[in-house]
Amino acid sequence: MDVSKSDLGSLTATQAVELMRWNHVSARDYARALLDRIRERDPQVRAWIYLNEEAVLEQADNLDRIPPEKRGPLHGVAVGIKDVFLTQDMPTRYNSRLHANDGNAAADSAAVSVLRAAGAIILGKTATTEFAAMTEGRPCTNPNNPKHTPGGSSSGSAAAVADYQVPVSIGTQTGGSIVRPASFNGCYGFKPTWGTISTEGVGRYAVSADTPGFCARSVDDLELLARLFDLDSLFAEPFAPMSIKGARIAFIKTPVWPAAGPGTRAAWDLAHELLADNGAAIQDVELPAVFSNCASWRDLVIASEARAAFLPKYRQDKSKIHSDIVRLIENKALPSRKQLLEAHDGIARLRSIWDRFATKYDIIITPSAIDEAPEGLGDTGTAAFCAMWTILHVPAMNVPGFKGQRGLPIGLTVVGSRYSDMEVLRGGKAVGAIFNGQPS
Repeated sequence: MDVSKSDLGSLTATQAVELMRWNHVSARDYARALLDRIRERDPQVRAWIYLNEEAVLEQADNLDRIPPEKRGPLHGVAVGIKDVFLTQDMPTRYNSRLHANDGNAAADSAAVSVLRAAGAIILGKTATTEFAAMTEGRPCTNPNNPKHTPGGSSSGSAAAVADYQVPVSIGTQTGGSIVRPASFNGCYGFKPTWGTISTEGVGRYAVSADTPGFCARSVDDLELLARLFDLDSLFAEPFAPMSIKGARIAFIKTPVWPAAGPGTRAAWDLAHELLADNGAAIQDVELPAVFSNCASWRDLVIASEARAAFLPKYRQDKSKIHSDIVRLIENKALPSRKQLLEAHDGIARLRSIWDRFATKYDIIITPSAIDEAPEGLGDTGTAAFCAMWTILHVPAMNVPGFKGQRGLPIGLTVVGSRYSDMEVLRGGKAVGAIFNGQPS
């Protein structure tokens, strides 16, 4: 593959690593191309909270000195890190005044250590909402229109990838914090099965839902990261392309569907048409009635766990944390033991019901977001369409390919049963090719 220096920043991670592994491109030249793009674009997008150009180039130079036969699976690939992952060479501040003066951590978070050991360049820290828990935006903007939100809480992780400032990034999702920003910005966003990627060294929000995941511009890059984190360990079959022709594809609106905006509804209808035209066996499927309880159960669980996660910060200095967190801690109208047990047990039952339900289909499609990104930076939007899948612990992947009435991106989500991560990636790649105008 021949590529000029001016085109290096547009490479996917998969393309870049192949070129750098055999010295067709140096890690330094690749890093410089991305830094040039960031200098040009980030004053408007504001995806990066911390980035040290000299340190980036030093990482690149060190990687260039490694002999080709000893280079790692991510050799030279730049990765953006959501600013809730501890990093030993960069501060971690969670977009919180409480941590505004924090320095570097003693050690990397587990996920960052995996990336670094694989030869990745840890490019910088990307913007997040406070503690990855609040819906207030700023400073990050949507690269497609700076007057619109990039979504959250993995705001910078999605915006930087969509704007070609970095090929891949790592974020977290507790409700919809990867899938929704990916939809709003126009990139792929993948939340794996809960518990498959370590959360050691990651700021906690709700232990039953917090899940690290990735943003990328290609499914090949998501597959590269999935294999790095051993998500393919339970996938016995070769990762062969999936054919849409004859595939059993379920469209599931979920109980939130009445809130869907015109852009999501239009994308839904067009996706039906495109997949049917390519030979898919489409079914519109209703979830069993018991799933209507999922949202209320999930809210009880998340509030309870968030209260536990943020209590130490409240005790440290409540004047420096968001007023919504203060209200959560000080709220005396707590759910009863009976209510919490019912919520936890009910969700646990739904997980097994869903796993059995999902095996009937090759691909399952559901909305990613209410609509295209809303105007304004004060609110990152609602996770209404994503939160159920997160608390059910299943893999979920935003697939871009559509536009709303204002011309901003809209995606749809491919979901699966627990531990079907590679099948979700395979299905997402197949429908993504069709959504984005590639031949089946």
